[in-house]
Amino acid sequence: MKYALLSVTDKTNIVSFAKGLVDLGFTLLSTGGTLRAIAEGGVEVTPIDAYTDFPEMLDGRVKTLHPKVHGGILFKRHEKSHVDTVKEHGIGAIDLVCVNLYAFEESYKQHKSEADMIENIDIGGPSMVRSAAKNHKDVLIVTDPSDYDDVLDVLKEGKDDLAFRRKLAMKAFSKTAYYDSMIARYFKEVTGEEDDLLTIGLKKDADLRYGENPHQKAAVYSDPMVNSYFSHLKQFQGKELSYNNYNDFNTAVSLAGEFDEEKDGIICVGLKHATPCGVALGETDVDAYKKMFEADSLSIFGGIVALNTTVDKACAEEMVKIFLEVVAAKDFTDEALKVFKQKKNLRVIQVDYEAGTMKKEMRFASGKVLVQDTDLDAAEDYKVVTDKAPTEAEKRDLLFGMKVVKYVRSNAVVLIKDGMTLGVGGGETSRIWALENIFNHNPDRDFTGSVMASDAFFPFDDCVKAAAEKGVSAIMQPGGSIRDEDSIKACNEKGLSMVFTGVRHFKH
Repeated sequence: MKYALLSVTDKTNIVSFAKGLVDLGFTLLSTGGTLRAIAEGGVEVTPIDAYTDFPEMLDGRVKTLHPKVHGGILFKRHEKSHVDTVKEHGIGAIDLVCVNLYAFEESYKQHKSEADMIENIDIGGPSMVRSAAKNHKDVLIVTDPSDYDDVLDVLKEGKDDLAFRRKLAMKAFSKTAYYDSMIARYFKEVTGEEDDLLTIGLKKDADLRYGENPHQKAAVYSDPMVNSYFSHLKQFQGKELSYNNYNDFNTAVSLAGEFDEEKDGIICVGLKHATPCGVALGETDVDAYKKMFEADSLSIFGGIVALNTTVDKACAEEMVKIFLEVVAAKDFTDEALKVFKQKKNLRVIQVDYEAGTMKKEMRFASGKVLVQDTDLDAAEDYKVVTDKAPTEAEKRDLLFGMKVVKYVRSNAVVLIKDGMTLGVGGGETSRIWALENIFNHNPDRDFTGSVMASDAFFPFDDCVKAAAEKGVSAIMQPGGSIRDEDSIKACNEKGLSMVFTGVRHFKH
């Protein structure tokens, strides 16, 4: 007699799978709710306690943790001593195990109590999955309802070869590793403690057309235990996001999310190639968009626009005048969505800004993984270090600029006036080159009365002098250079105010 043991939380198609196994000559063993579902589906099934001659106990915590279960799964069918042992103890051959695990992930997403979370830690399920996957040469391990039809077809045709069994085992071990990673992270979250093992379980959302370039394969995965902007996206139209879209979208939305609509006002972020090209505050959505466009009408072509407010018809009508890849916003009016339909390939996406950004960042570096806290600190605390202090209007622009410069590649400087970027310079090996690029790319722009935010300190006074020549009136920077006094002196001589934040914002 050959047994198939079925014990699943997700009961999708389990009855039809059970019928197919019976037709193939299996005797079914099952537990709890799975047993009831199969029996109610009209399929003959044996309770696991009738097979083990040992009752389920401890409110179902102990059901399948029994030698007759694990012995039946783990014994090597072609090793005489194993065969003799199971025969001696009356253990049957369990040749197929179909298990999916307690809904720990769903419980976490539903913010269930600690007691509920603990009860949703599966013990017997992973044990059976691992046992069957280890002994995959003799036992088929089925953990995914989408595999039921393939398994039945393979068995009917007698094609359950080692390659097929290895594939199922791979999926099984991936499932248990993913499951255990969530549990470990839950306890790290509860305790506030970390250890030397970093466990992260990721689930594939989709394959992407390609990566940064057409010859690179790519896919996108989700972290089920992170609540971020990407967790609650609603796309109204347009093509699927590409690899580069995801990267750019993340930066644009994260920057827009730095500004609270009620507290700070309406912000519009224009972004191209992972770098802000124009950022502006406005009285309305269309006002903010027009100012963003004015900030850099060239670079925004083919870029991404993100707003922290609802986009209306007037704003949408402005946006469709140029080619954009993505428009992201808190919401859209029905009239705005109708306008966007003129651009069928334009991706229009609703963002839940309440979700916030990830608290940790990871970067892969040739076999190493770098992990750091996300740079969420755009500190409003600062120290005036010059004879002249910034005006209230300059303070607002400086703090605005410091939020923007966080998202610009180092070395980074941003020039701002009246809640609008006049120039964004970054990605250079010298800070003065980043500043000079702003001036060189905007030869006709009047920078008089603007302020400058820098992501890091000035090692020399050249940026101060160059900014002063263009009429910049105030500077915000972290400070901390051994030549800080040179920059302070230059500011005093040129009549600029300068403040130190003590917080660096490198973005390499």
